[in-house]
Amino acid sequence: MSKNTILTLIAVVIGCGIISIIAYYVIRSMKGSIKLFLQRTAFNPGETITGNFDLNVKRPIQGNKLTASLIGVQTTTTRRNGKTETHSHEIYRNEQLIEEAKEYSAGHSAKHEFQISVPNTGAPEFMNSALGQVLTAASFLLTDRRTEIKWKVEARLDAKGVDLAASTRVSVNIG
Repeated sequence: MSKNTILTLIAVVIGCGIISIIAYYVIRSMKGSIKLFLQRTAFNPGETITGNFDLNVKRPIQGNKLTASLIGVQTTTTRRNGKTETHSHEIYRNEQLIEEAKEYSAGHSAKHEFQISVPNTGAPEFMNSALGQVLTAASFLLTDRRTEIKWKVEARLDAKGVDLAASTRVSVNIG
């Protein structure tokens, strides 16, 4: 293959990726939206996150479940030989079920309130949890690694086809 053919192929793949992402968000916005509101965004262990969200449906949606969640994602960045690698995976999820499976009609609009507990790092059972073990292991990592936990509160309508979701980053003072 010539250099021009390879560049053309790369441009087509990138273009298709961008079009796919745009199409996803257009389809999602045509179904409706969720707007999330939190009273505050910084929390200590054992506190309760209080918030609400507005669900607005533009087209009929078959919902599997409607939830509000506190999610912790561990991100580890490793620098070795001039290269940087980043790995992320979810290590914590506290999910509150707001509504079970339900058909939402076009024009449906509702406000939902929720309360989610922040993990209590002072509790004895905490250190045996997955999050407690990750935090303990993170304190022993070598200096060429950086591990952090990114937190967010998410409201999600898990639906047939494209989900509706909104999230807000929060700070959780774990240690």
